[in-house]
Amino acid sequence: MKKVSRDQLVGWGLLVLSTIVIIVYGYILYGTSYDIALLKLTGMLVIIGVFGILGWIGYTLATTPPPKPIEEIEKEIEEELKKLEQETSAQQRSNQEEKKQ
Repeated sequence: MKKVSRDQLVGWGLLVLSTIVIIVYGYILYGTSYDIALLKLTGMLVIIGVFGILGWIGYTLATTPPPKPIEEIEKEIEEELKKLEQETSAQQRSNQEEKKQ
């Protein structure tokens, strides 16, 4: 007997759930008098989903501070490199002085 992994079990569950939703949706749409209400609900959910995501993206763009200009970042990197070079040369000088003694 083949052992089914958890991912496969979830996959089969999603397949069964999707099939059931499709059948129930089709039945309500074509087999009952709630067809217009179902279409209105479906349309509203699509609009909420699409424009909800669009609004979230807009909010994120509006509230996120702009990044630093590249020139400013380059200047900071150059300053850090100069500090490192100075520290390295100072360490080399102190090492050379210790060797002389």
